[in-house]
Amino acid sequence: MSELFDPGLQPERTELAWRRTALALAVGSLVALRLLPEAFGSIVWSLGGVIGLIGSGALLAASRRRCRAIDETLRAQGDRARMPGGVLLLSLVVGVTVIALVGGVIVVAAVLR
Repeated sequence: MSELFDPGLQPERTELAWRRTALALAVGSLVALRLLPEAFGSIVWSLGGVIGLIGSGALLAASRRRCRAIDETLRAQGDRARMPGGVLLLSLVVGVTVIALVGGVIVVAAVLR
């Protein structure tokens, strides 16, 4: 059976995409830190920005670990192997869903205010 894995730049591009995702989360969190307390008049709203900054750091660390694990798996077993890191993808989907729901609640609360 021939190997389909090409050790080119694909793993590096994937890692850069995860870095951009973590950077976007950090920037959104900084914007939330700046705007939410002013918009709603309470410092408690800055908690969302702090949680987002912590989450972006965790996402960056986990994505680096995931990309290295996938690269090692591809080099050792080829592309027919089961890829690690599914938990990171699931947690990212759950996190984005929670952020969207909280954002929706904030918008509805602001409109009803």
